[in-house]
Amino acid sequence: MSTDTANPTVNSRTVNVAIVGGGLMGREIAAAIQRWPALIDHPVQPRLTAVADINRAALKWFDAIDSVKTRVTDYHDLLGDDSIDVVYVAVRHDLHEQIYTDVIAAGKSLLAEKPFGIDAAAAAAILDAAKAHPTSFVRCSSEMPFYPGAQWAINYIRSGALGTIIEARNSFLHSSDIDPNKPLNWKRQNKYCGNAGVLNDLGMHTWHVPLRLGWAPERVYGVLQNIVTERPGPDGTLVPCDTWDNAVIHSWSRHDGVRFPLTTETKRIDPGHKNTWTFEALGLEGGVRFSTKNPKLVEVFTVAPVAGIGTEQTWQQLDAGSQSVWPTVTGPNFESGFSDSILQMWAAFLAEREGLLGDRFGTVRPEEAALSHTIYEAAMASNETGTAVDL
Repeated sequence: MSTDTANPTVNSRTVNVAIVGGGLMGREIAAAIQRWPALIDHPVQPRLTAVADINRAALKWFDAIDSVKTRVTDYHDLLGDDSIDVVYVAVRHDLHEQIYTDVIAAGKSLLAEKPFGIDAAAAAAILDAAKAHPTSFVRCSSEMPFYPGAQWAINYIRSGALGTIIEARNSFLHSSDIDPNKPLNWKRQNKYCGNAGVLNDLGMHTWHVPLRLGWAPERVYGVLQNIVTERPGPDGTLVPCDTWDNAVIHSWSRHDGVRFPLTTETKRIDPGHKNTWTFEALGLEGGVRFSTKNPKLVEVFTVAPVAGIGTEQTWQQLDAGSQSVWPTVTGPNFESGFSDSILQMWAAFLAEREGLLGDRFGTVRPEEAALSHTIYEAAMASNETGTAVDL
């Protein structure tokens, strides 16, 4: 690693990053790294230097980034490159275990896509690899909680302002599969996506915050739906689409020792939603909720004095602004968006890698990713039997 003197206000270290998987999320991460100057006094300066993808056409997109000097079709070619410090991986779920463990064994730090293995056994193998190579800093990608409004809500709960928790909900909602004629792809096939279906694909978004707040479920009841059971294959012929489209998990959890119901919703078919992340919690002394549908709005529940009436229950609205985990040059009154949350996720990941994140919100730990698979398996068992399952 070298010292970057471009910013005289911070002695930041340059970290060379490689991407494995040059698709949608690989390009999003590349774009986020190019926006790094938006961060103020960050201790790390990432530089994207290499990309691997089995599809040579996907590599062409990265030609516009001058720092990318290496473009290969075999990720193994990157693992022996001593100049690469961090690897981001976004590939099919069935490829996670092999690639993730290879990256870790090569001594590279890893930020990789959920679900961290196609199933619980794969996640356990990745976790074992991380334990066996402690110099490799390993985390799972989950960007939605890095919206400023989400961070405001999380910090409000941590402050104790809600008192005894009554109930909480975290949802990630799509309508991306509402068209039954949408062609089949790997995310709609269990052999590639995993038996947990939509939970594997998107479920970490709904469990990152609850698990980080210490709300690991004790008992779950799963309600899962495979709504569109066939989709057009490559030649237009209908073929089985065997993954779960929607999953609702009702669970019992605890906050400060008090049991409360926690619901998570993960849906690919929820009309009216394109990419909506929602979090809310209610307590005896207050409540808070936030949704990316209105990224500037946070709602806070209080019992407040009202002139001439006494006290009344009220939902108050406030603007969250632009600032999240790491300060940016963006004015605090501006709105934040999806690309900003990815930038904040990387800022948190690299700061924590340096041991400088402090008590700020961090990316998903391997242990949390592994626990999510346990939750998914319990939810699937519950859905099959129609009974709640203890964890």
